[in-house]
Amino acid sequence: MGQPQRKVLVIEDSHVIQRLIEVCLRPAGFDVELRGDGPAGLEAAAEIDPDVIVLDVGLPGMDGWEVLSHLRADARTAETKVLVLTAHAQDQTRAKAETSGASAFLTKPFRPDELRRVVNQLAGPALEIVAGR
Repeated sequence: MGQPQRKVLVIEDSHVIQRLIEVCLRPAGFDVELRGDGPAGLEAAAEIDPDVIVLDVGLPGMDGWEVLSHLRADARTAETKVLVLTAHAQDQTRAKAETSGASAFLTKPFRPDELRRVVNQLAGPALEIVAGR
């Protein structure tokens, strides 16, 4: 039998970046859910229980740091792997990601192969479904 798809939730306000991430991850066997703002992303995170969340920092209304804080404070999402993806490449942004509970950090523009590698690493191996078990 096949493998269950690992789920990735992308919280990103740019439709272009959303589509780029989706095109990078779907062929690698990920089920990709897209949300365009923090509140919708938090709701989806609790509902769909993703293996990995790709989180933009520069979101309108509720920025990515606030979203990450809410994710870590909620028992349902406290352990979910979060990849912070931002155009802000400064060392202090990377440090903030680490101290805020992010699992990984990438800057935009990103290389598709690097995004796939990091998300694969965070999601862990895909579990095989064996018939009759």
